[in-house]
Amino acid sequence: MAKTYMLGIDQSTQGTKALLFNSEGDLICRADLPHEQIVNEKGWVEHNPDEIYKNTLQVVKNVIQKAGIDKEDIAGLGISNQRETAVVWNKETGEPVYNAIVWQCARGASICQRIARDNTGAAKLVQEHTGIQLSPYFSAAKIAWVLENVEGAGELARMNKICHGTVDSYLVYKLTGGKMYKTDYSNASRTQMFDVRNLTWDKEVCALFGIDTANLASVCDSNSLFGETDFDGYLDTPIPIHGVLGDSHGALFGQGCLEEGMIKCTYGTGSSVMMNIGAKPVFSDKGVVTSLAWGMDGKVSYVLEGNINYTGAVISWIQKDLQLIESAKETQKLAESANPADRTYLVPAFTGLGAPYWDSSAAGMICGMTRTTKKAELVKAALDCIAYQITDIVRVMSEDAGIRIEELRVDGGPTKNGYLMQFQSDMLGIPVQVPDAEELSGIGAAYAAGLAIGMYEKEKVFARMERTRFEKKMGDAEAQEKYAGWKDAVSKVLTKQK
Repeated sequence: MAKTYMLGIDQSTQGTKALLFNSEGDLICRADLPHEQIVNEKGWVEHNPDEIYKNTLQVVKNVIQKAGIDKEDIAGLGISNQRETAVVWNKETGEPVYNAIVWQCARGASICQRIARDNTGAAKLVQEHTGIQLSPYFSAAKIAWVLENVEGAGELARMNKICHGTVDSYLVYKLTGGKMYKTDYSNASRTQMFDVRNLTWDKEVCALFGIDTANLASVCDSNSLFGETDFDGYLDTPIPIHGVLGDSHGALFGQGCLEEGMIKCTYGTGSSVMMNIGAKPVFSDKGVVTSLAWGMDGKVSYVLEGNINYTGAVISWIQKDLQLIESAKETQKLAESANPADRTYLVPAFTGLGAPYWDSSAAGMICGMTRTTKKAELVKAALDCIAYQITDIVRVMSEDAGIRIEELRVDGGPTKNGYLMQFQSDMLGIPVQVPDAEELSGIGAAYAAGLAIGMYEKEKVFARMERTRFEKKMGDAEAQEKYAGWKDAVSKVLTKQK
């Protein structure tokens, strides 16, 4: 009797979800558990890897029990994970030598500064080889910090008795009982240790961080076999792990952005804009980075990616700090009721500006107000700034890749706001597509696994997703005038002019 269910695990910054899909690719059940956010007085952010692993085992049990299915009917597993977060563990015991250092944590800044100071041309070399700027944001500096500061870690590394990598490699190791130490191309490309041209760990870059490539995981296609798991004895028969993707890459795959020029944006606290640029890398000088989308069936695809610090967080700011609204649901009606002639702009540079400006010293600003500017106009400006920032990145990506973008596929909580989605389409001048499905990261990993074992057919499973389509309504002249006003507002807060 054929097994009829596919399991997905989405291990994110806030918690771990188990997602259960049927043989048609429909999400039929989910279960999730949060994990502790360990933050100290320095602002360092950590997670307990053992807690994450135990939660992974538990949510699998919970989703199976909640769905009321026979656990032996599960055919396989896909995993999506928070990116850049680094875990270091003992190769022989499987025990972490320190907490996971979360992507948000910048404790490796001094290591990056030291590398740039002591090695002429190092920053340029890192960017040219890995596609990303030398930064504590990525895994390399976090791993280097552990090796330099945690007692015994450096010695284990010198004896090649240590493992260090992203969360996916830790989960694969634990779920397979230590038999498999693997990662995929998408996660490897976000570590700042991977040569994205030659598709191998970069010994020259790793040496800058004091990292031995012999202690890094094997890098595999995202839909390859990563081993088998019975979830620590919960299943009678082990199932294959056949799909592993970083969360943003999983969302790109889940959105069906499988061809060159297709682009998605995840609207969350911040936003990740990611564009499939096909089989050859494109390196940007305009503020976006180059990574690998995935490897599938022996072939890799590349992406351009831009990250924005404040998008959904702007709505939280006007709600919790300014107390202009009681809930995010109010913003659509307020924006639609605002005076369309109002030219108020909000530049949310609360902690500087990210892509494509990269000005950490920029400060936020509200400008263009008049005596008739009221609450509705300020709320409208808060929504508009989300669309303007995303437009900045999409335009840069189109220019760098030399590709005309035909539509933007979107996901995340703010995509429920009809005003925002319409304004986004108006600013970009292209359709914006909102899927009826949530959990795009987990969907992408589970679909990759299901396709690999033959449970799903690519054309059918992606065609099942229904989308709400927003078409451009605003005239070109008006759209250009509004966007020019945004660029002028941004120029007022930049401390380093381009």
